[in-house]
Amino acid sequence: MPQRFQRSTWRLLALLVSMPTAVVIFAFIYMFGSTYLEGKPIDYWSSLEWASETLTTTGYGAYAPWKHPAMILLVIFTQFVGMFFLVLVFPIYVLPYIEERFELRLPHALPPMAEQVLFYRYGPALDSLLEEFQRLQTGFVILEEDMALARSLRDRGYPVVFGSLDEDPEILAGAEHARAVVTNADDHANATCILVVRERGFEGPVYALADNPLYRPPMLKVGASAVFTPTHVLGGALAARASTRINPPAEGLHLLGAQVEVGEFRVRPDSPLAGQPLGALHLRERHGVTIIGQWRGGCFTTVKGPDTRIEPGAILVAVGAHANLAQVERLAAPIRRSGPIVVAGFGTVGGKVVEMLRDARETTIVIDEQLVPGVDVVGNVLEHATLERANARGASAVVLALSNDSEGVFATAVVRDYAPEVPLIVRVNRAPNVPRLYQAGADFALSVGQVAGEILAYHLLGEQAVAVEQRLKFIRVGSGALVGLHPWRAQVRERTGAAVIAVERAQNVFVKFDDHFRVEPDDVLFVCGTKDGLNQYAREFKAKPAETARVDAPAKT
Repeated sequence: MPQRFQRSTWRLLALLVSMPTAVVIFAFIYMFGSTYLEGKPIDYWSSLEWASETLTTTGYGAYAPWKHPAMILLVIFTQFVGMFFLVLVFPIYVLPYIEERFELRLPHALPPMAEQVLFYRYGPALDSLLEEFQRLQTGFVILEEDMALARSLRDRGYPVVFGSLDEDPEILAGAEHARAVVTNADDHANATCILVVRERGFEGPVYALADNPLYRPPMLKVGASAVFTPTHVLGGALAARASTRINPPAEGLHLLGAQVEVGEFRVRPDSPLAGQPLGALHLRERHGVTIIGQWRGGCFTTVKGPDTRIEPGAILVAVGAHANLAQVERLAAPIRRSGPIVVAGFGTVGGKVVEMLRDARETTIVIDEQLVPGVDVVGNVLEHATLERANARGASAVVLALSNDSEGVFATAVVRDYAPEVPLIVRVNRAPNVPRLYQAGADFALSVGQVAGEILAYHLLGEQAVAVEQRLKFIRVGSGALVGLHPWRAQVRERTGAAVIAVERAQNVFVKFDDHFRVEPDDVLFVCGTKDGLNQYAREFKAKPAETARVDAPAKT
């Protein structure tokens, strides 16, 4: 039973024993000194009273008759011992005891886990997912080993259990009834958690978030259903935004061969496009270019109709023939796609970004404060001299893969001020900091929480998962219910969010339509939009997939 006492309980017991013991000892010493040194015999009770008054620093009243140097030194020493007890009694004995009593309010055992997901350890990777769980009122419990963090989670309204898996594996009692288990500790602790829940008979899915991809096979061997490395996925997503070679802006674009391209243009505040509704610009009729949507504050919104306004500073996503896109580019402002890609930060995420960019044969310039293999410029990205040595103004993109969000926000402001025309892509740790990055000037920001949330939401929430980023896609479909209608005047975009980009007729591909153009039964339509928009288009216009043979016929404008 004694071994079950907590540390603060032992400290309190030691206090209750040591203070009376000190009073008794000093009372005996004082009685001896007063009798044999001062020549003034004193009874024990008076000595006890003196020791008590001295050690508690409450004073002696009118009794202070010492003359012998040894007695004076005894009194001084005893006074200092009393002060020592007074200083230490609260921080060492009382406060820890009160804190541990408060800590008992945190549960130390799992609640009934039926239909609940167990998360082992909390971290930024779970931010977005847990918010989604709360929004959908999906049951979950967090097992946290850090007391301060556990209290913070409880204050945020999260169901949390505090305990150490290494010291008390029984804390996972009941985990065998959970709907799923997600491990988010370091790789070694993840493996321990996986082993314990499997030993307890848990047969459901166990998803592990790993730091190092090399540990994926061992985790699968000890019982994980799937192992994900969200920091590496995050690095891949940032690299894809920086380079068009890694991830084409629209899946299926190859179906149109060289006839149609996708362009991205940043709209300058002084551009004639800025603040204008699409219906007043007539970009389709005048230039043969279809605006699919615009990036603003990291969010991609599809064009819903002619009343959609082009926001100053937004990045337009347009589809059309190369010559036609060049006309719109001159009206807006081109996003430079030439020059090296500058990557600041060469940690786990930054290293993955550089690896993917170099695999795609992109030229990179790496900035880091430490001189390690792979770093080209050693320095602080917050300094203009470092940015100048890295040729940031001449870059096709700058990727900030810094490990600290506060530094990331400041660096975003510095780089945006130094190179205002260069696309700026930023890594974020905590999802709540994403808006701050956009306010500071980022063109695209993504957090590890958003990436991990998307991955885990697919497995844990099914169709309720929220996509991190809208992706455009081209499909090739039959004419369906558009037969006899003009491709741009059938309220396609207003009804579905997708847009007809081109029409293949016999050996010709039309990307610009005059007033008399009508869709014929044998036409093949090329439609562009997000996944949801394309699904809605297929339902609204009864469109069925056409053959996916590549089209190399010359485009008709």
